[in-house]
Amino acid sequence: MSKQSEQILEEQFVSQLQKLGYKYVSIKDEKALESNLKSQLEKHNHIQFSGSEFEKVLNILTKGSVFEKAKTLREKKHHIIRDNGDNLYFEFLNIEHWCQNEYQVTNQITQDGKYENRYDVTILINGLPLVQIELKRRGLEIKEAFNQINRYQKHSFGAGKGLFHFVQLFIISNGVNTKYFSNFGSHPQEFLQTFHWTDEQNNQLNNLTTEFTDAFLEPCHVSKMICKYIVLNETAKALMVLRPYQYYAVESIIKKVKENEILNGYNIEKNGYIWHTTGSGKTLTSFKASQILSNIPAIKKVVFVVDRKDLDYQTNREYDTFSKGSVSSATNTDDLIQKFKDPNVRIIVTTIQKLNNAISGRNISKMKPIQDERMVFIFDECHRSQFGDTHKNIVGYFRNIQLFGFTGTPILEKNSDGMKTTASLFGKCLHKYVITDAIRDENVLKFSVEYVQTFKQKEHIVDLKVEQINETEVYEAPERKEAIVDYIIQYHDQKTQSRNFCAMMCVQDIDSVIQYYEIFKRKKLNAEHNLKVTTIFSYAQNEEEMEERVAVQLNVAAEPQAEYGTLVIPHRRELLEKYVEDFNEIFGEKQSIKDTEGFYNYYNAVAKKSKHPKPEADILLVANMFLTGYDSKNLNTLYVDKNLQFHGLIQAFSRTNRILDKNKTQGNIVCFRNLKDKTDEAIALFSNKEAVAEIIVEPYEKYVEQFNMAVGKLMSIAPKVNSVDKLYSEEEQLEFIKSFRDLMRLLKKMGHYSEFTWDDLALNQDLFNGYSSKYQDLKDSINLKTNVQKTSILNDIDFELELIRRDTINVTYILQLLIKFSSKHGAKDKESIEKDIFNLLNTEVSLRSKRELIEKFIQESLPHIEDSDSIPEEFEKFWNIEQEKAMQELVNDENLYFEKTEKLIENYLFTEREPLRDELLSLRKDGKPSILKFKETGDRILNKIKDFIDTFVIGIVGD
Repeated sequence: MSKQSEQILEEQFVSQLQKLGYKYVSIKDEKALESNLKSQLEKHNHIQFSGSEFEKVLNILTKGSVFEKAKTLREKKHHIIRDNGDNLYFEFLNIEHWCQNEYQVTNQITQDGKYENRYDVTILINGLPLVQIELKRRGLEIKEAFNQINRYQKHSFGAGKGLFHFVQLFIISNGVNTKYFSNFGSHPQEFLQTFHWTDEQNNQLNNLTTEFTDAFLEPCHVSKMICKYIVLNETAKALMVLRPYQYYAVESIIKKVKENEILNGYNIEKNGYIWHTTGSGKTLTSFKASQILSNIPAIKKVVFVVDRKDLDYQTNREYDTFSKGSVSSATNTDDLIQKFKDPNVRIIVTTIQKLNNAISGRNISKMKPIQDERMVFIFDECHRSQFGDTHKNIVGYFRNIQLFGFTGTPILEKNSDGMKTTASLFGKCLHKYVITDAIRDENVLKFSVEYVQTFKQKEHIVDLKVEQINETEVYEAPERKEAIVDYIIQYHDQKTQSRNFCAMMCVQDIDSVIQYYEIFKRKKLNAEHNLKVTTIFSYAQNEEEMEERVAVQLNVAAEPQAEYGTLVIPHRRELLEKYVEDFNEIFGEKQSIKDTEGFYNYYNAVAKKSKHPKPEADILLVANMFLTGYDSKNLNTLYVDKNLQFHGLIQAFSRTNRILDKNKTQGNIVCFRNLKDKTDEAIALFSNKEAVAEIIVEPYEKYVEQFNMAVGKLMSIAPKVNSVDKLYSEEEQLEFIKSFRDLMRLLKKMGHYSEFTWDDLALNQDLFNGYSSKYQDLKDSINLKTNVQKTSILNDIDFELELIRRDTINVTYILQLLIKFSSKHGAKDKESIEKDIFNLLNTEVSLRSKRELIEKFIQESLPHIEDSDSIPEEFEKFWNIEQEKAMQELVNDENLYFEKTEKLIENYLFTEREPLRDELLSLRKDGKPSILKFKETGDRILNKIKDFIDTFVIGIVGD
């Protein structure tokens, strides 16, 4: 086809960019790109380069990886020696005044690498390609554009002088859905790392031409994103771009500070707090805010305050990851005072305890010189750390400061318990991004909450509400704890996907931690499990002895009581020392808690054992530690035997909701207490009243029950797969369609559960696929019927075929299988992959219309392809030839004008509006048919056009 809807979209998009101030320039290849780069750098720097001087500039540009080139781009001054021996200084990008750069747009640049690739739309800033946009036809998944960029990374971006390694941002769009992401270079990148842009109220701006372009690609804004809101991660050597809610939060803080550069005393109205849900990346947001604020000349210090020593260490490490040496962490109070006095230290990370010590007692006089300095304090987890005298001391001592807080769960009136709210200490909320926003944007996972009823009465399990029982007596019963541990041993592998993930268990108090640890330990010695359980808890130096009822339960895994005659009651510290010895034995370490430093070293060691990339511990057992501020992407399950509510509940649950990969579909919460009402109440408070259904999925067992009931109904209509062929009347067929459609809906929901297995269902997978084929055959047969017959009752039925269409199973997926097939040498391996391919072609909805052509490619073309990497390109050539043949066949069969038909298909794809019957009939060379044939002919042509699109457009990767 001469013109695809993708091309129309591209033309409209380029035109819109020109209206925004981009100058269009025609650049066909790398030589033209270099020539344009020379003229644009000369214009930007108000200089002229000779040919040999520009070669020196290109030498600077060609060095290094994507990450190193991002650094080169941001350097303030570059230097070369001119032909006459003079020094010449110039810049590639004006970082400080980001709007003062040269903006151009071009399209269809051809780059020769391993293969020749042609890129859709490129935004040039000062002649360098800094933003690359790849477009897809409407109706196609934008993930295909994402995959295409990954292919370009591999095949051509680094070709020649490697100027496309300067791309900072990628945009992918199909017109109605648009996302952006930073250039990860050679690092593997997941589609999960692509983001929607939004307005300040978190409404997505998805439409490329009516929403996204004006908001995101306006020259000053896209420059600001590149110059201020991309973080160069030193550890990963990768570029990280902020998400929209992070951008708006930082901008709101900067605005507040710039509006109040001269404070004239402390005023709460000049402060504010950021409410961003737990797991949404507050550390990166706070880092970027601190970094930008520290560059404002009026601000002498930015002080980032945490409320625990471990968070001090963690924050300093993470900040150092973003920019090495950018922050200074105080080791003790005296060190903190020195850092306050040092004008070269711009960003300080400290604990609130050290900060309070620095402005108390004998230290007051030492801090006197900086009491009036203009500073900004940023408080992490401000829902918990600023209550009491400390907050009062800080605002009472410093006279020229602003305070900003970050929290995922603010203290609001309802959860304040009569204490001060977050707003009463920090002023108004400057930006809000709640849990429902994060789940919608796929920035955090939903929770799957399971309530395990643990009280028995006779042979029946009874779910008793907390209020109806004597809490201590029932919850602390040793038999109950034994049963809970047995439950965890039985189901832990299922919850953690065969220990690919790890779990945390939070219990009521430290004594409960000890009891559970001892039960796990005894059962492990008895060979009942091989789980690696770690624990840590705090203790007082001169604490009271443990209650006897607790100590009695401990001797099960300790020395026999008979040896002593009387019960020896250990202190908690003694027990923790034993547990540290267990830890050392399991992991081959030499941890000790003999002093404070040793305790924190052990704390960090425990934390690492449940961290990404590969967790070594199976269960981290805690009372309060790690329930806030601990991020582990590999933690997917939380076992709860603890009373939780409001912010404490959301914080604890959120340990499980970090996005990792496609295998981590949800955060599993297993509650051994009835927290249903408390959970609903907390979700309503921290999102909105209607949010429970959005945040918590139905229990898996409920879907199994519904599915099996639906199977019974299906069997009453069609007891065997072949029984569908005997459903002659449309009424019978309609009953089958509705019944099987119910099964598809339920299966789609169950597929999100990690514990899903076909063994739980009353219909096995082979039978389901058999019914699925009949279901699709029925849909195909309805499409083939002419409309001469009476109107079918099945015509308006929505078959919902997307429910059995797997997102990843498309032509791209088949090509990947073919590449895998070609690289295998063993007959058995080849046979297995070939079986998978033909099975998919027979059962997958999106591939049925393409089955015959793909089989033809496999049989006729594939045997002659020697290089498996060239399969996608060879397939594309094959597909274009077949598409042209099919188009010619369509117009010949119906005697249509070729160009008019082509134009109508383009408009249909672009507008997503079915053509009118008059438009279809005007394509005929024979003119319009008789009135009797009018409807039949129009519908026949429309069906053929739809079939053509379904075969050659939907689900095919375009370039």
